[in-house]
Order: sequence, then structure tokens, then C-alpha cells
Amino acid sequence: MTGPHSLWNTAPTSAPAQRKGRYVPGSSAHPAKMHPGIAAHAIATYTRPGDLVLDPMCGIGTTLVEALHLGRNALGIEYEPQWATLASRNTRSAAQETGTATGIVRCGDARHLTDLAPASARGKADLVVTSPPYGPSVHGHVRSTRDTGENGVVKKDFRYSHDRANLAHVSTDRLLEAFTEILTQCRTMLRPGGTVVVTTRPWRERGELIDLPSAVLAAGKAAGLMPAERCVALLAGIRDSQLITRPSFFQMKNVRDARRQGIPLSVVQHEDVLIFTKSRRCADPTPRRDGTPASTAAFRSRTCSQRGRHGGH
Repeated sequence: MTGPHSLWNTAPTSAPAQRKGRYVPGSSAHPAKMHPGIAAHAIATYTRPGDLVLDPMCGIGTTLVEALHLGRNALGIEYEPQWATLASRNTRSAAQETGTATGIVRCGDARHLTDLAPASARGKADLVVTSPPYGPSVHGHVRSTRDTGENGVVKKDFRYSHDRANLAHVSTDRLLEAFTEILTQCRTMLRPGGTVVVTTRPWRERGELIDLPSAVLAAGKAAGLMPAERCVALLAGIRDSQLITRPSFFQMKNVRDARRQGIPLSVVQHEDVLIFTKSRRCADPTPRRDGTPASTAAFRSRTCSQRGRHGGH
């Protein structure tokens, strides 16, 4: 599923530098924001000015802001009220600055996307850009405690919320079941031939590889979408033909801790990007006879095959 443009050079500058001046105060507190460069690249590649871009789990509204700055209309759904409020503020700010497109944010569970979205948008979205919650190792911020007379750091802004119903807190199996439901709702929102872009990455739990990209690929298929491309979006810059990594404090700490345990973990330098399309004659996905969602079954199969095997990501 790769092609001649499967490597996305999306981080010539850091994500904070890309957000500077485009997002309202408080936006940096979200623990796992969509990378602006990735959203912008997807929007510029798969849509035209005036098209409608949807993010069913929009967080602080990164996808929406980048869409508006590119002259696209934007629709976002966010489960957490605090992030939905920030997304609305960011969207209004971007719309006022550009003056060429409109943005809407609704607060609610993306599994009920078609009920939450304006009826006029159903079947009209040209592009979905989103990412499931994953990989706690890269979430959060740190603050030095030297100013208090101590020697160390304090972790902050590392939770989406304390609501246990939030998908960030559920098991991977349940996450994949829910994400399949969300992608099915997205398929309904898309126009025939529309595109879905999902960013994700693998991670490790107690040394075991969690192959989320492959599981998301299965979720898309189970939702009735057609896999079209699998790309790599860089989180590192390129200088003199070399990658310039920009790891967070927690990435570096987790890599060091893993290597001390003999696990050959590496600093994350890219996101996996899975691209799906909606058929112009789209049929509902066929359920498994045992009732297990296809994405969950595929995830279990792939996870079992990875047990006991190590490799950096």
C-alpha cells in the first residue's frame, strides 16, 4: 500500500513551533495532540479548498485549525468538555483569522457521530483525519522542582481525563471495538470516494509489542473502508540528510529504562499513517460468525504472534 509519496516530511520544525500563534492559551495542556504538520499534509493532499474535513476525536481541534487555515470547512467531535471548549475556541480563532471557511465543534461520544453532527453534513465529508488514544509513554509534560529546593521533575498534563468511560482508559481490545464503531460512523459521514487518514504507532507494555497500526488496519476493513495507502509521517526533522530527533522527556526516560532491562527500544521518530477510502458503492462489513469484531480478532492474532519478540519502533 506504499507509493512514491509515502514518506511525509511533516516536522521541519517542532510541533510547538508549528502551533505558535495559531492556538489559544491552554492548548498545550492536552496530553496527546495531533501533530499540526501531519494534519496539514493530509488535508493539503486529499482535499481541495471548500471541502469538509472531519475529526471525530478532535481534542483541542488541531485538525480543524489546520483545515481552516487551508481554506477547508471543519467539523469536530470531542468527548471531554474541557477539550471541546478549547477546540471551539481554537476553531473560532482560526475561522476569524482566515475568514474563508466555517468550523463546528460538538461535544459527545464519537460512537454517536451521526447523531451529533449536523444533518446537512451527513454523507458530505471529503476527509476524516483522526487518531485513537494510545501509548501513555509519550503523554504529558514535566516541570523542574529545582525552584522548590528539590532535585527532580514533576509530571503534569498527562491524562485526558479522570472519566473511566473515556477510551483512553479502556483495554486495547475495547479500544479497537469502539474505534471500529467510530470508523463505521465516519464511513456514513463521508461522501462516496471520500478518504480517511488515521495516525497511530506501536508501543510496548512490559516488553510486549502492541501492534496498533495493524489492528487499526483491521478496524478500518471491518468498518467497510478500503485500505489505500500506508505512509510514514516524520516526527523528526531532516538536516544534511540526517534525522534530527525531538523526543519528549518521557520518551527518553522510557527508552533508557527499557534498554536497562534489555529491551531494544528506540526513540519514536515517525507516526504510521493509514489511509482508507470509501467505496462509491459501499456495503456494510460482514460480521464474524462468532460475533467477535474483526478488528479485535485480528489484533489478538497479531499480538499473540508478537509475544516474546522484541524490536524498536
